[in-house]
Amino acid sequence: MTDLLWPGDHRAGQTFSDAAFLAAMVRVENAWLSVLVEAGIAPASARADLTTAISPADAEGLAVAAEATGNPVPPLVDLLRRSCGGEPGRWLHRGLTSQDVLDTALMLCLRDALDRVGGELTAQVRLLAELAEAHRDRPMLARTLTQAALPSTAGVKFAHWLTGVLDGADCLAALPALAVQAGGAAGTMAAATELAGSPAGALALSGRLAAALGLADSPPWHTTRSVITRVGDALVTCCDAWSHIANDAATGSRPEIGELAEGRGGGSSTMPHKSNPVLSILIRRTGLTAPALAAGLHAASAASIDERSDGGWHAEWALLRTLSRRTVAAALQTTELLTGLVIDTDRAATNLAAAGDLFGEQRTMTDLTGRTSGDDYTGAANHLIDTALRRARQHLGEAT
Repeated sequence: MTDLLWPGDHRAGQTFSDAAFLAAMVRVENAWLSVLVEAGIAPASARADLTTAISPADAEGLAVAAEATGNPVPPLVDLLRRSCGGEPGRWLHRGLTSQDVLDTALMLCLRDALDRVGGELTAQVRLLAELAEAHRDRPMLARTLTQAALPSTAGVKFAHWLTGVLDGADCLAALPALAVQAGGAAGTMAAATELAGSPAGALALSGRLAAALGLADSPPWHTTRSVITRVGDALVTCCDAWSHIANDAATGSRPEIGELAEGRGGGSSTMPHKSNPVLSILIRRTGLTAPALAAGLHAASAASIDERSDGGWHAEWALLRTLSRRTVAAALQTTELLTGLVIDTDRAATNLAAAGDLFGEQRTMTDLTGRTSGDDYTGAANHLIDTALRRARQHLGEAT
């Protein structure tokens, strides 16, 4: 995929692309047909490999046809039935509804996106732990509300970045396993119960489908959309952490500060002397827009009504895809930013020295207690760094 209005979208590759989502829907239909055969409900002659019946080129026609039905599943089922015919065509989709296929396909595409984000988070934890350790004693000015505040260290700054990334990783790890959806037309599994001959049989079919697709078995979640909103919230937490890093990197790269720089800056169309912090800018852009996408998912969830939402459900799909792709792209951009980050420790020390008298608070504390903690007034900086590093080691131990 390409998107001229979202530079960097290509980094997400085929994650949640039209082709990927079409393939995911066909996987669901194919797995369900196999489940019916294996359960002895459909005859062996109904078995077919539906993945050969469509191609990415079919996506455009299906998208156009979807306007008549409100979603792409009905035209997809029609296409598959025309392609395979016979017993496969007769048994295809029996016991499912459009929402089952679409929601389960969303889970398959989400799984790919979350796997990619999780891999980048682990790489970032490793990079930031190295930076925090390497620069734990390097002096750097701490700024609050844009102004010089107190002495600190570069290690503390990187430990704060690391903590944010670890919080994002924890949010992803806390997500429940992505679950199959096989509730049928109204979420009651009525058709599957008829096919299987009992409620237990219907539940067993759902379990078989989950196993075939590598998803968690679950009762139908249908109009309970927290499955979607929780993922959105976790992705935004990651984007928040990356945006914090990008904000600091962009600010630190200003010539008058000069403490940080991107490994490769971007040029200007008219000013050849510039080296713009392009990665930081693009990451920050994602941080600014991701929360609205997640808020849209919550609004869609809040619009749930009856046994299938009349618009809220439909609003989720593009929001979820956009948020997922943008998060994947930002994850890769952040890893690249951290890999190439240049830290000018001499300039940081110079800026700290030039900030003037930063020890007024220390003198006040000394007057109160009659003692001083030393000349650098960096407090528990090393302990804070060590706390972040312990979390990082735990994460990396679990990730390997």
